[in-house]
Amino acid sequence: MSAEEQIGTRAPSSVPRRVTAGVLLILTIAAGLLVHGALPDAAATDIAGDALYAVAAYLAVVLIAPRLPPVAAGAIAAAWCTAVELFQLTGLPLAWGAQLPPVMLVLGTVFDARDLVVYLATIALAAALDVGIRAILHRR
Repeated sequence: MSAEEQIGTRAPSSVPRRVTAGVLLILTIAAGLLVHGALPDAAATDIAGDALYAVAAYLAVVLIAPRLPPVAAGAIAAAWCTAVELFQLTGLPLAWGAQLPPVMLVLGTVFDARDLVVYLATIALAAALDVGIRAILHRR
């Protein structure tokens, strides 16, 4: 056993974190598809969809890079969501979505500043929860 392992400073295995992120990502995508497909189009469902998209972005980052600290994972997810939202200003996601509707689920359609607020707030909450959960698990 290494000295790091004996004093508990070694980074935990990334496998459980990756598996957890993968399962949660699948559940988040399912919830997002449910919101998109089964609920009426309203401001509340739009906000819920945006929040689920942001959580999915965060979980995708954790799935790809499970050893990243939550703040770094959040920064990458926030950059992705912001880039996608700003890309909508080009009109390309709307045009591409008209040709292939699933594109709209990933790239959206039209720019809405409220989406940016929802993305950033949700990602901050996800990262904070991740920090808290990691702290609890680290204490065990």
